[in-house]
Amino acid sequence: MPNRLADQSSPYLLQHQDNPVDWYPWNDEALSRARQENKPI
Repeated sequence: MPNRLADQSSPYLLQHQDNPVDWYPWNDEALSRARQENKPI
């Protein structure tokens, strides 16, 4: 699972970068994947 939070500047996101969750920062990639998988945000 890629670590998409490792290069974020937010202290909150950085403290969760090692959680066993497939986190996405709020960006075009996250929106595109949600749209592709027909999942609400």
